[in-house]
Amino acid sequence: MGTKQTKGCQPGSAGESPPGHHRKKAAPRERGDFLASLVAKSGEKFGKGAGPGLPPYHRRICMIQDMLLLVKQGRQEEATELLKNLRQDLGMESTSLDDVLYRYASFRNLVDPITHDLIISLARYIHCPKPEGDSLGAMEKLCRQLTYHLSPHSQWRRQGIMKRKPQSCLKAVLMGKPQDNTVDLSGIPLTLKDLERVTSYLEHSSEHIDTVELCFTELTDEMLLQLLPALCGLPRLTTLALNGNRLTKAILRDLTETLKDPKKFPSVTWIDLGNNVDIFSLPQPFLVSLKRRCPKQGNLPTILEFGEGQA
Repeated sequence: MGTKQTKGCQPGSAGESPPGHHRKKAAPRERGDFLASLVAKSGEKFGKGAGPGLPPYHRRICMIQDMLLLVKQGRQEEATELLKNLRQDLGMESTSLDDVLYRYASFRNLVDPITHDLIISLARYIHCPKPEGDSLGAMEKLCRQLTYHLSPHSQWRRQGIMKRKPQSCLKAVLMGKPQDNTVDLSGIPLTLKDLERVTSYLEHSSEHIDTVELCFTELTDEMLLQLLPALCGLPRLTTLALNGNRLTKAILRDLTETLKDPKKFPSVTWIDLGNNVDIFSLPQPFLVSLKRRCPKQGNLPTILEFGEGQA
């Protein structure tokens, strides 16, 4: 819900290694370039018909790769500015380093704390580089982790989308009883027409579904509203993953209103809304409604306690 996670443009040619040094020195960079290029190509392949522009994660991954390149080139000021832009794009509005390093480490009403923790670590490496050890290597590792977390590669590989057509993957998932009680459509770009098939499947398999993963499926607010009646009617649903899509904070109003009815989403304990357009924190009524559905879980980390809220 705030702590559990499911699992643009191409960086410029300035990041290419000089001839003669490519094989020896560019291996770490190549790994980052591979992820970024894969995202760009996938956008060209799957983005058609899914609405104008690319999903937000494309832009964010490009910013990470460009920031790493600037650090390697010793351009700290430019890297710092790009990190500030990345923080703002991810909802960390403050431009103060102290706020990045300290405030966001304790205020947990964020949609995606994992991303924010990685951003905090990146800020430390950029602003407070350690003279000993391989500081650049550690930063490269952080960038790879953040890139992987903000991209759908794990879902694509698991579903075999890199080798098969998305429609064949969709058809395979929507056949028979859900495997492990999970409907996993992650990484499969959906259209409004596809949603009719998904809705029908959810309604007919409702007693066997406790997890629905719709990460990186090109979902918009309109599409989620079309799916909402079927989703909130699943009696055993505990986990709904919606990260990496095109959802905006406007959808939070509909979700919050839906959660006020205890008969809807009766068993849900976690809704992942991270890595969307501008959903950065969850409304308190939204969190309280979720907490009422899982009282045995205790204090949810995304709800500010009284003392912290007063501070």
